[in-house]
Amino acid sequence: MLELEARPIEIVCQDGVRLGGHLWARKGNSGCGSVVINPATGVLARYYHPYARFLAEHGFTVLTYDYRGIGQSRPAILRGYKVRWADWGEGDFAAALGFLHSHFPDSPKLVVGHSIGGFLPGFAYNALLIDRMLTVGAQYAYWRDYARTRRLRLFLKWHVVMPVLTAACGYFPGKALGWLEDLPAGVARDWSFRRARMEFSHPGKDRADIVQRFAAVTANILAIGVTDDDIGTPQAIRRALQYYENAKPVEVALSPADLRLDRIGHFSLFHTRHAAGFWLDSLLWLRDGINPWPGRPFGNKVYINKDAPFTGRCYIPTKGMM
Repeated sequence: MLELEARPIEIVCQDGVRLGGHLWARKGNSGCGSVVINPATGVLARYYHPYARFLAEHGFTVLTYDYRGIGQSRPAILRGYKVRWADWGEGDFAAALGFLHSHFPDSPKLVVGHSIGGFLPGFAYNALLIDRMLTVGAQYAYWRDYARTRRLRLFLKWHVVMPVLTAACGYFPGKALGWLEDLPAGVARDWSFRRARMEFSHPGKDRADIVQRFAAVTANILAIGVTDDDIGTPQAIRRALQYYENAKPVEVALSPADLRLDRIGHFSLFHTRHAAGFWLDSLLWLRDGINPWPGRPFGNKVYINKDAPFTGRCYIPTKGMM
């Protein structure tokens, strides 16, 4: 296998904000496509580095980066730093996608988005560049979409404790609590007070434009849901997907049994334990646009999670197809 290079880069956004990131590529041919990996809220880009390295080893050029206010893109003082989720999409993701397009203009543009990272592309003015997206548990944290059995606990954590601490500290001190990374106050408030319709969290004059930007996305989307994910439930994923009204989404449900595990949850699929399973299968979608987990298989066993069923959706055990 050719030598792999992980090069630190700086991404400059249109408003002048500078983001820290890495560009991953094999020395020689990286002709499978260019991938932006969008993290979940409060998760460092380095969490996705093993997956980025894996993709690069299989012929992709991969860009990982931290959103403004997080990790390598964090300012010296976070208190009072004015950032919202929309800034991560229309500013940071747009700049990351633009970086890849300017350096690799002829390469297919792909996105791997985890949690909010699968929703942010809709805010970007240049999202028309995207050919395919792979999303994992992608949603925008409307509390009524949490798994029924955990809804009260999650509501108290993210919609009571988080806004109270954010108001007291001027930012959310997630790292001190061991929950996630520290968050800018605006991002924490977006999470805490998100309404059933995402655009209602924005000023009235901006709402139509936001919805139109999402509707302009025409990429193919493979939306992965995990049946024991308390946050990225089927209704949460579908609530987010409805904004991509002109995209071509395909839903896939995976269970822990598919991967021979007791639990997967909201974060596990990017852990190296999945390199020979989920990661390998994901190459089929990113490289060839083939769904490795057909949504309506004939003659295959259908799994149903009673707490969060994917109504009307079927899925089959992952087969390590690559």
